[in-house]
Amino acid sequence: MGVSGCGKSTVGQALATANAVGFVEGDQFHPQANVAKMSSGVALNDDDRADWLLTLQAQIREARERGEGLVISCSALKRRYRDLLREGDPALRFAHLSGPKELIAARMQARVGHYMPTSLLDSQFRDLEPLQADEAGITLDIRVPPDDLVTQIRRE
Repeated sequence: MGVSGCGKSTVGQALATANAVGFVEGDQFHPQANVAKMSSGVALNDDDRADWLLTLQAQIREARERGEGLVISCSALKRRYRDLLREGDPALRFAHLSGPKELIAARMQARVGHYMPTSLLDSQFRDLEPLQADEAGITLDIRVPPDDLVTQIRRE
């Protein structure tokens, strides 16, 4: 979890590979209307995210019902979003990739072919509710190399 550009896809794919489990890129499940809205520089609201989060919750539930591990990259910016995702599997854990806005903005500017403009980064940070003490998960510093982040997540 984390704001756009923090490395969710990179770390998530590496974690899934290390754990020999499936990986779901949450961005692939955004409806076209959400992608168009973000592409035009308009931030999503809770209503925009509702069906998307329910789709990801279903992915989580299906993996749990099959008894399979799964890694999903998803912003999960707000506590209520994470609570909704946890309804798919109460044992769900989050890895919050956290870092300075300047570093994340630089990463976003270097990306090729992604629909999320750097101009929306402020809205992502505004919406972000970091993991709370009663939430299962870990907060990680994105200045650490991705392989080391995967090691930290697996250790937890």
